[in-house]
Amino acid sequence: MRWIKQLAASVAMAAVVAPGAYAQTREVVIAYQDMVVPWRYAQDMKEVEKQTGYKVSFRQFGGGGDVIRAMASGQIAIGEAGTSPIASALSQGLDVELFWILDDINAAEAMVARNGSNINSVADLKGKRVGVPFVSTTHYHTLVALEQARINPRDVKIMNMRPPEVAAAWERGDIDATFIWDPVLAKVKQSGKVLVTSGKIAAETGKATFDGMIANKKFARENPEFMVRFVKILAAADDKYRQDKAGWTADSPMVKAVAKVSGAKAESVPASMALYSFPTLDEQASPRWLGGGAAKALQSAAQFLKEQGTIQTVLPDYGQGVNAEWVRRALATRSPA
Repeated sequence: MRWIKQLAASVAMAAVVAPGAYAQTREVVIAYQDMVVPWRYAQDMKEVEKQTGYKVSFRQFGGGGDVIRAMASGQIAIGEAGTSPIASALSQGLDVELFWILDDINAAEAMVARNGSNINSVADLKGKRVGVPFVSTTHYHTLVALEQARINPRDVKIMNMRPPEVAAAWERGDIDATFIWDPVLAKVKQSGKVLVTSGKIAAETGKATFDGMIANKKFARENPEFMVRFVKILAAADDKYRQDKAGWTADSPMVKAVAKVSGAKAESVPASMALYSFPTLDEQASPRWLGGGAAKALQSAAQFLKEQGTIQTVLPDYGQGVNAEWVRRALATRSPA
């Protein structure tokens, strides 16, 4: 992951550009990725602009590393990133805070064994060939699953493959199992058996993987009302989805908006979204997430990244990079049901 090597320089640059970058201008630049999440509808409907009065600029990035670099250089104030990029950013000293769990990866990533491979559980992977993208959330959870099953990773042939390579290797019969995400996950499920999901691993070990919203701490401190209103917009979008999942069909305006913003195909959006879990406002503040669990998950992810040689330092506590204040304020001021 080249961006991690470049991050230290970016953080040093941030120390120069950041101090005056977030004055009370009532403007904000928000970075987003291609995640298929309910809030894309609110994004497309310009709810942030309507409900905060801020001038909002959205910038799409191809990965969490790119988001972190842009944030480090002062280009953006708020951005979406996954567990590993957030853990890496905090480990490098970037002054950001995780303030919202965009999605719990849950069943959207799963370990699948090929039919006929005689693999019926994670414990059966000994001596088998497993294809995963190295230094990814699925690589991380592969090692956690093996540890849980008391299998030495050295006794499993773990092969570094990007998703398209996993799909090709599966077709050729070159691998016995994979831990992967859509669209490859949907393909391998057709001729394989799901052994475990990221959601199950997280529930049993506390080592969750998720996508989150992070903010530059200085911007958040200087724009507290914006942060609370933004959190409420995110919560309302998730609630809208949870309360009427059946209404989120391929031809619905919500799904069309999600597809438009994320770049996904509308017909694939409902099934993809169903694999994720979107924590409620109350759950966000709970010990499982911003109340402690997220910090533990970030520390575990950082330890994994250090073992893989992509970062040098693991902080003793990642709680300093997690802030539940905006969620708590949103809870305190929400309207009665």
